[in-house]
Amino acid sequence: MLYELATLSCSLLEQDTVSAGAHRWLTNADATGRLLGAWRTEIGELSRIVVLRGFEAAHQLQHERDRALKSTWPFDIRNDHVQLSMESYAMFPFLPGIEPAAFGEFYEIRRYWLKPGGIAPTMAAWERAIGPARAYTSHLVANMYALDGPPRIAHIWGFASLEERMSLRRRHYAEGLWPPEGGPEQIEHATSTICLPEPWSPLR
Repeated sequence: MLYELATLSCSLLEQDTVSAGAHRWLTNADATGRLLGAWRTEIGELSRIVVLRGFEAAHQLQHERDRALKSTWPFDIRNDHVQLSMESYAMFPFLPGIEPAAFGEFYEIRRYWLKPGGIAPTMAAWERAIGPARAYTSHLVANMYALDGPPRIAHIWGFASLEERMSLRRRHYAEGLWPPEGGPEQIEHATSTICLPEPWSPLR
């Protein structure tokens, strides 16, 4: 399974329009892949609609990439100042595929830009830590490594509240269960964005 994260950046007043357009694009008869999640950013980089899709095969993902690149109105974007980025990912091999579920009201999308050669040791660190930190990592929706652009990972988490997130992180840091030992050393740059699911998001 391959995944795509598409981010649509717009003005604050356009978010409803951009979200509705993206939904139309994703449910069009020509669309392939499986819609998994759609969020609106709330803390961090604001005024962004983020869409997560899964694809059974590379040719399906490429079909959707070509459909967007060759369209006059990709993701049904009707204003030329709305920006679109599309990223391709594969799941960490020891993690399950993404299935629609109710993780909570708040989702966190974290992106880590890694040093060259940093993917393999990051994967190894996460694989060692995922079990002992189960109370925290049970909130992990996905951790994926990028197939295009600079070496980086994107991990998505779901929580019932921001207080739940902070409590779990504080406890696991105090117990030495998180972050994964050997992982942070690979990070050159990191971002974290708190998002709220759109009404049409399968991940809620």
